[in-house]
Amino acid sequence: MSDAREAVERIYREEYGRIVASLVRRFGDIDIAEEAAAEALLVAVERWPADGVPPNPGGWLTTTAANRAIDKIRRESHRDAKHQAALMIENREGHQPVGVVEDDRLRLIFTCCHPALAPEARVAMTLRLLGGLTVAEIAQAFLVPETTMAQRITRAKKKIKDAHIPYRVPDAEDLTQRLSAVLAVVYLVFNEGYLASSGDAPIREDLTAEAIRLGRILRALLPDDPEVAGLLALMLLTESRRTTRVAGGELVPLHEQDRGGWDRALIAEGHAIVRECLALNRPGQYQLLAAVNAVHTDAPTASDTDWEQIATLYSQLYAVAPSPVVALNRAVAVAELDGAEVALAEVDRLPLTTYHAWHATRANLLRRLGRSSDARAAYDAAIEATDNEAERAYLTRRRDQLGG
Repeated sequence: MSDAREAVERIYREEYGRIVASLVRRFGDIDIAEEAAAEALLVAVERWPADGVPPNPGGWLTTTAANRAIDKIRRESHRDAKHQAALMIENREGHQPVGVVEDDRLRLIFTCCHPALAPEARVAMTLRLLGGLTVAEIAQAFLVPETTMAQRITRAKKKIKDAHIPYRVPDAEDLTQRLSAVLAVVYLVFNEGYLASSGDAPIREDLTAEAIRLGRILRALLPDDPEVAGLLALMLLTESRRTTRVAGGELVPLHEQDRGGWDRALIAEGHAIVRECLALNRPGQYQLLAAVNAVHTDAPTASDTDWEQIATLYSQLYAVAPSPVVALNRAVAVAELDGAEVALAEVDRLPLTTYHAWHATRANLLRRLGRSSDARAAYDAAIEATDNEAERAYLTRRRDQLGG
């Protein structure tokens, strides 16, 4: 029974974004879409273990959720407008034109990224609705408490209702205005798949694949935007290493990965896009991150890595999009160039005490400096700060290898 429930939840998680996108497009109400999708999951959990998984599970979930939404609207409202909205599923004239964005999920991402909402609220709400991420996962991505993120999402949905912001097909002029928030959503969805913040799987291939799919659509839609190209290149180069990132239940750090197992086709495609971006000479954060990954994937071995170039790229990135996480990544390069002591001084100044990668970086630097007791404490903090089991396994082994 537990295996059957896990199968239901896996399918639901993979289909969640599409289901919500379909329901919002039909009924124009976020809360109804979320509640109906959740009710469809409960029905599936009850029926599928006994009846078996239907031939088209995604279609089954969508239909069930739509029926639940119709029932909810009919129960809770007597207004003709909402009753007619509930009957849109039977509309003989079909749905409204899709406009310049044909993909259902991507269209709703652009719709949710309305300029009337605060930038972080747009991203957080869209991740919840379309990425299928939990509030806890989104909070971890933003490095804020779960309660804070829940409040942001609630306020965003309330503003949409109070301001009567329509869920309409975005016009061509909306694309550029909303692009930065859309790119942020796609990248955060990819990151959650790249290193899952919770759940049994350390890597969620469904999320990385969906983010890359959306990235390809965006590039076809906006072929002259270098940041769109940069994001796609970044995801492709990162994805190229996926099969070597976990072994024996442990996360494998970049310098220990089997480079012979990297996907050379994805690397070639990513490098070609990075070269196109360099020729345009309009640097942005995704292009610079893609360039960093191009340097890593260009090195035949870890010892061949051009750390000076990586440090320079992170310095440029900090000038474009300053953040403590960028400074942390630059410090890793500094450690290779100027030593662990110099890097540790930079790391200790960063306000990232709730971020697992900050503790893990400190642990590695302290280890290199021979400060075993301090390193052990830092490993403990890093282990405590992450729920990814493969990462916890790697950090635990490294901690246990420390001498007395």
